[in-house]
Amino acid sequence: MDPNNFKWNPYADQPHNVASKSERFKAHFSYTGSYLRMLAANLQKLIPILMQYRASRKALYKKCVSIGDPFAVSVSLSKGKEDDILTALTATGVNHTLVRIPSWEKNRLPEYEVFVDRLKNSGMDVVIALIQNREDVFNKKKWIDFLSRVFSRFSDKSLFFEIGHAWNRTKWGLWDYKEYLELAGPAFSAARSYGINLLGPAVIDFEFHLYPPVLKEVHFDKITSLLYVDRAGAPENTQFGWDLSKKIALLKAAVDQCSHKGKELWITEFNWPLKGTGKYSPASGKPNVSEEQQANFLVRYYILALSTGMVKRIYWWQLAAPGYGLIDNREQQWRERPSFFAYKMLAAQLKNSEFVRKEKNTDAEIFLFRKNKNMFAVCWTKAGCLSHSFADPILKVLDRDGRELDFLGRDLVLTEKPLYVCFEPQK
Repeated sequence: MDPNNFKWNPYADQPHNVASKSERFKAHFSYTGSYLRMLAANLQKLIPILMQYRASRKALYKKCVSIGDPFAVSVSLSKGKEDDILTALTATGVNHTLVRIPSWEKNRLPEYEVFVDRLKNSGMDVVIALIQNREDVFNKKKWIDFLSRVFSRFSDKSLFFEIGHAWNRTKWGLWDYKEYLELAGPAFSAARSYGINLLGPAVIDFEFHLYPPVLKEVHFDKITSLLYVDRAGAPENTQFGWDLSKKIALLKAAVDQCSHKGKELWITEFNWPLKGTGKYSPASGKPNVSEEQQANFLVRYYILALSTGMVKRIYWWQLAAPGYGLIDNREQQWRERPSFFAYKMLAAQLKNSEFVRKEKNTDAEIFLFRKNKNMFAVCWTKAGCLSHSFADPILKVLDRDGRELDFLGRDLVLTEKPLYVCFEPQK
């Protein structure tokens, strides 16, 4: 495809499609050989992946998991709004953030450097994601020069650099996994000179067949996925029979069987786009939800993913964006959405806690945690209302956003909006 077809959509922070769906379908026929090699790599690993997946699925939510500090929110460079970004990011309570640097903005590296320095000085751990376009595939010297410039400027500011982004979508400039490997290879060569760690392969959505052929060739320090589930609606909903928990179990099986076991899995991007945001939404139709639904789904996604024990860090994309962010930044005075307060409460409550178990024999989703010897539950329903009686005496009940609620006895009405139920300490 013509590299000049790559056009950025500044409203949704992503490229426009480079061609019509029919044109993209026809173009993919020229990559038949690559698809056959990908099939062979998957067949070699299919049985061990499925065996591990089966065992992991049976063990889901039955083991204690140390949660640690997995909460992370990505940010974008916004000229003149750096103070607002730092203030809002600090208010979320997170210590981890991610900054994208596009290859076509290498002339702005001094601005990115100042921005990252400010994030670091405010106590943030910063991951840098390097974004490609189609020209990088045709002009390898341009890509290698970009890598060299970034690594030389930022190697003392960030421990981790994610190589490439959502490359399994043609609008991001790549047409098959071999093209991604052509970009990842020089990154590893350059990284050795600077002593830095690389993340990848940054595959977007439920396309885990791409991991075997890529991880066979390159060995990332940590494995990353942009695991969106927005097209299924709620994170508990299924796509081809797979809900979020099953997808994570399959992804971890693919990662373990195709790389060195024990490598951490990070989800470096997910969100739900918002209804009524028009051109600012990165998707159309079904994936768009209300602000209340977005906040509910955010909490539920984190609880479901972290309690598997298979994901060590999860990044929400992103802090401030009109079409999907925790903050609506269209006006001079930024507006914190419900998801902002939900995220702040979630991070404060779960950081350094321990997942204990998921309650059985109930239609509600009830996940039990321990923190500083105190027990609490995060609970909700997939749809509608449900009355639930807790076995242990309740000390207090907090809503999704941290407000304390009135309650009587041990019975609560649960809804799709998560609650935090804190139990009285055992004597």
